[in-house]
Amino acid sequence: MEAITGGAGDERTESGSSVGSDRSAASRSVAKPSGPLLLGVRHHGPGSARAVRAALDAARPLTVLIEGPPEADVLIPLAADEAMRPPVALLAHAVDEPGRSAFWPLAEFSPEWVAIRWAVEHQVPARFIDLPATHTLAWGKEDESSLDAGEGGEPAADTDEPADDADGSQAEETDPRAAVRVDPLAVLADVAGYDDPERWWEDVVEHRGAGDEDVFAPFLGLEEAMGALREAYGSGGHDRDLVREAYMRLQMRTAQREFGDDVAVVCGAWHVPALRQKSTVGADKALLKGLPKVKADMTWVPWTNRRLARVSGYGAGIDSPGWYGHLFSAPDRPVERWMTKVAGLLREEDRIVSSAHVIEAVRLAETLAAMRGRPLPGLSETTDAVRAVMCEGSDVPLALVQDRLVVGDVLGEVPRSAPAVPLQRDLDRIQRRLRLKPEALERELELDLRKENDAERSRLLHRLRLLRVEWGEPVASRGSTGTFRETWRLRWEPELSVRVAEAGVWGTTVFAAATAKAEADAVSAPGLADVTALAERCLLAELPDALPTVMRILADRAALDTDVGHLAQALPALVRSLRYGDVRGTDTGALAEVAAGLAERVFVGLPPACAALDADAAEEMRRHVDAVHGAVGLLGDAVGSGRDAGGGSGSGSGERASEERRGSDGSASPAHGDLRKRWHAVLRVLVVRDTVPGVIRGRAVRLLLDDGELGQDEAARAMGLALSPGTPPGDAAAWIEGFVGGGSGGGMLLVHDERLLGLVDAWLTGVSAEAFTDVLPLLRRTFSAYEPGVRRTLGELVRRGPGERGGAGIGGAGIPGFADEFDVGRADAVMPVVRLLLGLDRMETGEGADGALGGNDLVGATG
Repeated sequence: MEAITGGAGDERTESGSSVGSDRSAASRSVAKPSGPLLLGVRHHGPGSARAVRAALDAARPLTVLIEGPPEADVLIPLAADEAMRPPVALLAHAVDEPGRSAFWPLAEFSPEWVAIRWAVEHQVPARFIDLPATHTLAWGKEDESSLDAGEGGEPAADTDEPADDADGSQAEETDPRAAVRVDPLAVLADVAGYDDPERWWEDVVEHRGAGDEDVFAPFLGLEEAMGALREAYGSGGHDRDLVREAYMRLQMRTAQREFGDDVAVVCGAWHVPALRQKSTVGADKALLKGLPKVKADMTWVPWTNRRLARVSGYGAGIDSPGWYGHLFSAPDRPVERWMTKVAGLLREEDRIVSSAHVIEAVRLAETLAAMRGRPLPGLSETTDAVRAVMCEGSDVPLALVQDRLVVGDVLGEVPRSAPAVPLQRDLDRIQRRLRLKPEALERELELDLRKENDAERSRLLHRLRLLRVEWGEPVASRGSTGTFRETWRLRWEPELSVRVAEAGVWGTTVFAAATAKAEADAVSAPGLADVTALAERCLLAELPDALPTVMRILADRAALDTDVGHLAQALPALVRSLRYGDVRGTDTGALAEVAAGLAERVFVGLPPACAALDADAAEEMRRHVDAVHGAVGLLGDAVGSGRDAGGGSGSGSGERASEERRGSDGSASPAHGDLRKRWHAVLRVLVVRDTVPGVIRGRAVRLLLDDGELGQDEAARAMGLALSPGTPPGDAAAWIEGFVGGGSGGGMLLVHDERLLGLVDAWLTGVSAEAFTDVLPLLRRTFSAYEPGVRRTLGELVRRGPGERGGAGIGGAGIPGFADEFDVGRADAVMPVVRLLLGLDRMETGEGADGALGGNDLVGATG
């Protein structure tokens, strides 16, 4: 045990200096211990991995037994495939419940992976001897909170301490010593005089050199230490560890009958004393009797460095997989090589880092290690040196080093010959065809849906989102608002492999699975808005087989739903969906019919629904009115264009071309030209009803004014009535908020129409002191939403007063920045710049690129 807990500060690695003088000649022998060779390790430890490789080279066992699920034995030969690149993980999932799964991650520096590779290279049979996944998954099923089976049942921090129970609590114990929770590394570090278990482990194991010492001594010392801990603390409070260890002993006996004592076992160091102890076959089998089981399948899946890090939420993790990978791949001069990597990364980010910085950082790290009594600079020393020398004391570039190098964005690969569910194989095929490779590093993907390959990529990502495989997340496109542009943020996470396996129950191809999932979601959708959102996603994913089912359910829900708020929420999503018909070539005829019928029902039910509302309900309804107004404007064009193009598929297109359309509830649905007229009539009803809250009446006036359905004089008259002395101040303030608030550009309206500004000014100055206190918060909310320049202009206009403002025009004589008439000469002077910004010159010469303004856009741009 002294080899583990003491002497860490005396020995140095081969990149350092000397070996402790008290090391005996016996410790430098390489005689193999008697009996099976038990190699206790820390998972994902580069020092343990190097020690395992050295021990196997020295012992040359006839078979290698590894802690892991035995169902994966048939997958071991794939480790020799050139396409297999760690980090990877063994994935086990229940056949009947693909979502119930477990992972066993392996990195290049994992001792288990080194053992597998050694066995494959030397053509030695390798076997997994841990409890089968069929029982591990069943344990998780019994108590829904998994026993950290995500890491093969290993402990939360991937030290070699016993694993937690499935519910995160201790099992029922009979031994009072087992009630003590024990962290083996913390205990050993404390005995050695360390306050940090991680630093102790690095000094004793990870920074060991490859000298001529006894390759078996570290394992014997660690076994002795763990034996002492188990004697003091029992099993650590984990009855399931006892079951796992009983199974491992049975597997060891089977291997010994076949190969004698030429057997090597690679497992967590905590289990070694239990595997060494004497136990009868009957006693071990008794522990395994009656274990629950489920049918399980296994395969290899790619893993990432980030998922090896414990901060990712996976139990058996390490803080610095990138650093550990570096220690494993660069045992000679690791500090110098690490500093060179850091310098290269910082140079790529345009930071000035010279060779002198590298040299000084190495010297500082070595000095810090010497001052702290460490045999070799660890991650803390190198980090401190990088911060002081290369980052000039700043943690901002240091965070980049932490993210890119200490953790890293490495994504493993598995060969195509690895077992996979049919859905995964179809996804792999589509990814290769579309040249859309999964990557661990987050990146943005810009798609132009007018290009066939980009359109197919979009369909794939939308279909995967329907299947809950969140590989891509839609984000706002930069520089374009057209429907032919899409921007995605892509990042492949290992658990998406589980999502794919889980989605396999819906079909064997991505298209078939997405179609079946959409139909099932439509049936189980809780509300009308959920069905409309699903219809939109079906159009984006181009699922023509699912759309009829979704539309039928949508029509039924819309006909039965009497809540105008629900209908108003659903309509905008439907209308947005209609916009995708042209660019995606999708038939939206049925969708247009449902949307038109839904709009008709909103028109009928909106006025009664707006009566007698409190302030919060009125504000929510005002938002619904805004949404419906925008939707009706788009819906009229969409229905009309679909009709003119003979929209719809199959029979019935002639009926849809008639002036009167049939709505989803069987009522006559107005043609596209009448939709806006009907909506304007509804708004006029809202304007004149006293029972409608002021915020809704004010917004209705504003919408009619913007659409040209209400003249300036009529709007001023409506405002005058709303702000008359007989109107309660609170209602008048709410009317003002509806008319000029809510981000509708009302501030500019007041700037350019001084009659309206004068009405507001006169009303506000006439409000009593008591009422003013009540309406002030509402007015502040309204006017605080304006741009600073608009607020400043309004303040100037109010300060000058009506006489100086010059009456009712947009300005008046004597007002800076305004004149009585337009100055044509000044306007002509800026036209060349305007034409250049709009690209008109290039269009006239035929040089316009894709996306340049067309004829209609030119009319809209120039007014």
